[in-house]
Amino acid sequence: MLSPIPVRDVMIEGVATIPPDASIRTATERMAERDVGSLVVADGEETLGILTQSDVIDLVAGEDGPAETPVSACMSAPPITIAPDANVEAAATVLSREGIKRLPVVEEGSLVGIVTVTDLSYFLPQLALGRPTDGTRQGPASRPEMAYDDAEWTSDLQTDDEPDVGDTVRFTKRLSEDDVTDFARASGDTNRLHLDTGFAVGTRFGERIVHGTLLAGVISAALARLPGLTIYLSQDLSFRAPVPIGATVTAACEITEALGGNRFRVLTTVFHEDEPVVDGQATVMIDQLHEAVALGPAAVGAGDD
Repeated sequence: MLSPIPVRDVMIEGVATIPPDASIRTATERMAERDVGSLVVADGEETLGILTQSDVIDLVAGEDGPAETPVSACMSAPPITIAPDANVEAAATVLSREGIKRLPVVEEGSLVGIVTVTDLSYFLPQLALGRPTDGTRQGPASRPEMAYDDAEWTSDLQTDDEPDVGDTVRFTKRLSEDDVTDFARASGDTNRLHLDTGFAVGTRFGERIVHGTLLAGVISAALARLPGLTIYLSQDLSFRAPVPIGATVTAACEITEALGGNRFRVLTTVFHEDEPVVDGQATVMIDQLHEAVALGPAAVGAGDD
């Protein structure tokens, strides 16, 4: 399994800086020269603040003849910074919480780099995809195999970092109204049993229920959290009981047999209120992630407006 990625490995070095007494005219010229969307305001080794293109635009819109205004008059200060040894998930959390796009990286009081949303998007796909990362719902993934996590989801993995017989993983989520309607739209399964209350109450179930294959998808979510890249080879399922919309379910998976060639047999069960509602057996292949594959491009761009 990969270790957490430190900010040091993704930050941009050679940061474009400007002194606090420089003019806005000088700042805009420097931004153009360096092709960057911000400048770190520094006095010697001390980081005082940050000036962005947005700050300059706000100044121009609000005053007449602002070109000679000192940078210190419109910079954002004090700066929000991060240490180079912090991990990228922590950096993403700070960016999201503070509603900013870039973080100066400071070590023992000295500026050593800068990390931006653009830089992190290569390592945390939820940023590139525009997923909300404000801490209320979706946020940085807890494992490198996953693109993002959700505050309402929980998972529990019992393994020694490489899949083996006896390893278990559990994944829990609530199957909401939105989940059901989104699944119907994505799959094309618009059976009225899942979507139409008036229709559903007249059936043997007496209410709308979750799609069976949506329940099976929770198994896939659990298996995806095993260390490595999990690839389905086969899955057999028995549906034992209906699940109402809005229910919270847990998929529990246990590796029961190693088949060779990175292939494993897995016992799969979905529980609702501690009762099994789906059970079966899967055969999966689990490829170990190579660092270059997991991290994406080796170099990332410095520009971010």
